[in-house]
This record gives sequence, structure tokens and C-alpha cells, in this order.
Amino acid sequence: MTELLESSLALWRECPANLPAFDRSFTVAEQAEREARMDVFLHSLEGELRRPPATRSERQAMHERLTAAFAGFGRTALNLQDSHLQILLAGGFSGIGNAMARQARCFDPDVSVADIFQATRNAWTACGLQVLFGGSMCLSPSIFAYSMLYPYTDNYLDDPETPAATKRGFNERFSRRLRGGAVVPEGKHEATIWRLVERIESQYAREQYPQVFESLLRIQAAQENSLRLLRQTPELDDVLSLSFEKGGSSVVADGYLAAGTLTAAQARFAFDWGVFLQLADDLQDVQEDLQHGVRTVFSLAAGREPLDALTNRLMQFGGRVMMQMHDLPGVGALPLRQLIARSCLSFLVRSAGEAGELYSPDYVARIESLSPFRFAFLNDRRRRFARHSGLLARLFEAFLAGDPDEPAFPLLPGSLMPRF
Repeated sequence: MTELLESSLALWRECPANLPAFDRSFTVAEQAEREARMDVFLHSLEGELRRPPATRSERQAMHERLTAAFAGFGRTALNLQDSHLQILLAGGFSGIGNAMARQARCFDPDVSVADIFQATRNAWTACGLQVLFGGSMCLSPSIFAYSMLYPYTDNYLDDPETPAATKRGFNERFSRRLRGGAVVPEGKHEATIWRLVERIESQYAREQYPQVFESLLRIQAAQENSLRLLRQTPELDDVLSLSFEKGGSSVVADGYLAAGTLTAAQARFAFDWGVFLQLADDLQDVQEDLQHGVRTVFSLAAGREPLDALTNRLMQFGGRVMMQMHDLPGVGALPLRQLIARSCLSFLVRSAGEAGELYSPDYVARIESLSPFRFAFLNDRRRRFARHSGLLARLFEAFLAGDPDEPAFPLLPGSLMPRF
């Protein structure tokens, strides 16, 4: 893992700080046309939120309407092709999201909708790797279990109300459990986490797949390093290295859980993609992190200079990571590679648009032309839709209440949509 970390840091340092070339830009008229199509889609979604389905036939009909509405929006406003929609909808990521939600609620009836969404994000990453590595998309027992570890462990360790000594004790016991030790859990919370580890063990025998469990220990160690560093006053280089270690280790673990073993090219892509996703999340959350004193590459830099050059470098880094997908064995993965490459870079553009005050005015104006929607429009619709979060959760619960063989509420990767 040290070699992957050093290689990824070297790739980052090689990336220039100028804005990369994009395939196309959008005129104001083109943006206005796409905004009108988004409003049609959002209006239909808002209408559905006001009338949660009560019967199987109502849920089926609503699922079909929502799926059709997104497909129409995707084709006309996002230029998605049928091959892209096939990956996103029932047979692809949406189906994985549905399975994740139902299994999560079956595993723990008290799990929250927010925790399900958080776990689903990781499941999408792991299942995407399945396809890129030449397999089929499937929510395996180990992918489900590892994805559920995120809300159960990360959120617990990030909770400022939990004493540091309690966190250290949990980390020590959890590490011993990941090594295969017979560790008695302390309380219901740990017992739940131990059950998830058992699911991974049920799919991957430790003797046959030692790297699976080594990868889990590495991400656990990265989390511990993060907690230690945040108690200090870190320099930017320290935060950068830690972010690379944590993000890269996380997706390498996804890769091992998706395939059991990895080639050198697969491990390198997984690590670098994890780094990109970590930094992209840090950019998206930069305003919130500044408010709460959370130290990331972007929150530290925001107090010193405009984020123009740092964001450009992340775009350049992301472009080079996307090129690595050509070295992967997924023969039928071209539509997925196209989706990932497009959504990753457009996600950065949208995130920068949300935090426009942290950039120079000229930079914001320049990158806005790279977005199919104007930033003011996106920010306004995001604020408007945030008021419906309670209704969205109730609608999601209404679908979960249906029979397991019913289609659930269609979930889609957020990187393909504005953040609502």
C-alpha cells in the first residue's frame, strides 16, 4: 500500500494547475434549455412526493413514472444514451440501490434512511469495480457488509461526543476482530459490526483470500491515523498524504471485496480512484468543513488563496485516473467508463459552483460554461428541493414497506445529478 500511496502522490505532483480541456462547453441558451427540462423533471418528482403510494399497484405505477421521467431528463438534458441508462436504472445502479436498502433494513430494522444512502454510495463504487474488472454487477454479501460498515464505524469514530479513549478501545478491538481474533463485542453496536465482518468471512476464506482482510485492516489504520492527526495542527502536506491514504485504501478494499484478488493495474486504479473520490468529497463539503473546523486539503487552502489552481489540479488528476480504466479487463464496460469519466469531472464543476465565493470571479465565469446548467439555477433548485427532504424520506420508506420482489424507490448515483 505504501507503494500505491507514493505513486499516487507522485501523479498528483505531476498534474499541472491549469484548467484541462473539456469535450464541450454550453452557451447560455443551451443551459436555459436544459434547465427547463430539469424543471419538468423536478416538477414531476415533487408531484410524486406529495402522494406516497399505499398499495403494490400504486408503488409499481410510481416506479414506472419516476423511471420514465429520469430517462427523459437524462436523454434530453444530460445527453445520456440508452446504454448509459441501462447501467443506471433497474438492471444497474438503481437495482443495486434498491437491494442495498432492502437488505439494510432487513439486517437492522432501526437503520436510518441517511445511513442507507451513505452505505449505498460505497456499494455503487464496489459494484462499478465489478464491471470494470470484467464481472457482472451484483450486491455480494461482502460488498453489502463492507458498505454497511461505513455508517456503523466512520460515523461513530467521527462523532465529537464520543470520548477519545472510547474510540481507541473500539479501534483496538475492531482491529483484532479484523485479524480473525475471537473478540467479545462490547455492546449492541459492536455486536452489529462483528456480524458484518462475519458476512465477509462467509464469502472469503481468510486462508485463501488474505489480501481481502489486509485491505480492511489498512483502511481501519488509515481511519485511526486520521483521528490522531486531527487532534494536532497538521500542515497541508500531512493532510494531503492522509487524504490519499484514507481515500485510496477505502476503494482498494472495495476492489478486493469485488474480485477477491487484484492485478497491479486494478489495484493502482482502485487506489487512485479512491483518492479522487475522497478529494472530490472534500471539495463538495469545503464550506461545511470551514464552518466546523474540519481540516482537509480544500478547507486549509481556502483560508490562504482562491481554490482555482487546486481545483484545476484535481481535475487534471481525475482525467489521468480515468485514463487508467483503459488498462482494465472489462470488455463490456465502455458505457460505464464513459459515465464515470463524465460524471467525475462534471461533479467537480458543480461543486466549485456551489462554493463560488471561494474562487476568483473570472474562474467561476469560465467553468460555468462547462456545466449544462447555470450555477445560480442549480443552487436555487438545491435549496428549494432541500425543503422536501422529509417528504423524500417518507416516500422512500413507503417503497421499503412493500414486498421484497417489488421495485423499490429508484436510487441513482448522486454524481450524475445536482446535489438535492
